[in-house]
Amino acid sequence: MIFVGIPADSRIIGPHPFQAVGEKYIRAILDGAGAQPLLIPSVAPGLDLDALLDHLDGLFLPGSPSNIEPHHYSDEPSYDGNLHDPSRDLTTLNLIPKAIAKRLPVLAVCRGFQEVNVAMGGTLHQKVHEVPGMMNHKEDFSQPLDMQYAPAHALDLVPGGWLARWAGGTRVNVNSLHGQGINKLGAHLIAEAIAPDGLVEAIRLDSEASFLLAVQWHPEWRVTENPFSLEIFKAFGAACKARAAGRNQVKS
Repeated sequence: MIFVGIPADSRIIGPHPFQAVGEKYIRAILDGAGAQPLLIPSVAPGLDLDALLDHLDGLFLPGSPSNIEPHHYSDEPSYDGNLHDPSRDLTTLNLIPKAIAKRLPVLAVCRGFQEVNVAMGGTLHQKVHEVPGMMNHKEDFSQPLDMQYAPAHALDLVPGGWLARWAGGTRVNVNSLHGQGINKLGAHLIAEAIAPDGLVEAIRLDSEASFLLAVQWHPEWRVTENPFSLEIFKAFGAACKARAAGRNQVKS
């Protein structure tokens, strides 16, 4: 059996704090990657992350309504109304380098994509739509979910990259539901996909020895109905399966 850890959001629902993960992310790991999802609580002080990772076969960093606190990547103040989750920041920004060091497969989407970049020393635009020359990548909350998650723009996939191989070409259409995005790319990361305005929307670790892929869009949405999205999760699941096989060999 393959186990994939998913860090949760620390959220206040009513008067109480909760640990929450969107069900669409859980289902994507079950249905797309063929793995068993295990939720990782984002709590401060934090968990023993090294011990936790030793029991996992993969790490999936999901999206979230919150954004990384900007003090993690710049000296900019946060803007009014920007939702933050310091406990998730503490958890994920420490999990990522540890997972890389252990060569644990990592897949990340949306906020998770931005977490990977920040953990590797990169920076973010807090409001992509206010950067000269950039598109508005945000969703329209007045539309039903089917419209919010519908394809919004094309992406150019880097020839010879993982995504181009899985897509069978160098152009795909993806959804777009984010206000923040990469400014400076983090160390040891390479671009896998570029939006029409030049924004990097997919990255991977510059190493064939480890599986780390992060995308800005939401391939988890109805993953089994989108062949390209399904290929992403299947590739992650295969990497996790290989990791599990190696871990079980060591045990025996």
